[in-house]
Amino acid sequence: MIRTTCTRQSGFNLVETIVAGVILSSAVLTLGAITSGALTDMRLNRQYETAASVVDKQLTLIDAVGIDQFIEQGQSEGVVEEFEPGYAWAVSTEYEGIDNVYLVTITVRWLDRSRPRQIAVQTRLNGTSTLTTLGTQER
Repeated sequence: MIRTTCTRQSGFNLVETIVAGVILSSAVLTLGAITSGALTDMRLNRQYETAASVVDKQLTLIDAVGIDQFIEQGQSEGVVEEFEPGYAWAVSTEYEGIDNVYLVTITVRWLDRSRPRQIAVQTRLNGTSTLTTLGTQER
């Protein structure tokens, strides 16, 4: 009687190794793409926060000076170069027709890798009341 014994070696064959390598490579590429997208979103978010800071700075200036004097001075645009990549702001005012209420629109523009970006904020501010002015003139 002849007995043949098959001894099977433990381990992985070539096909299993290639499949495992492909799965590992695709997982690494997916993580790399997610990380790259997150870094891009974080940079863009930082730029929007800086633009919002420029808007807040301009609104604080308008509020400190007063909307009436700001309109009389006539400065309605400028550039903030202290932040990269450079932010251009513009303020437009529109009289609402209700007791010296003005609609103030502040727009901030900047370039993000040769792509123009902008935010625009609107608010209403009270100027010197015409009712108070008329009341003091009659006395």
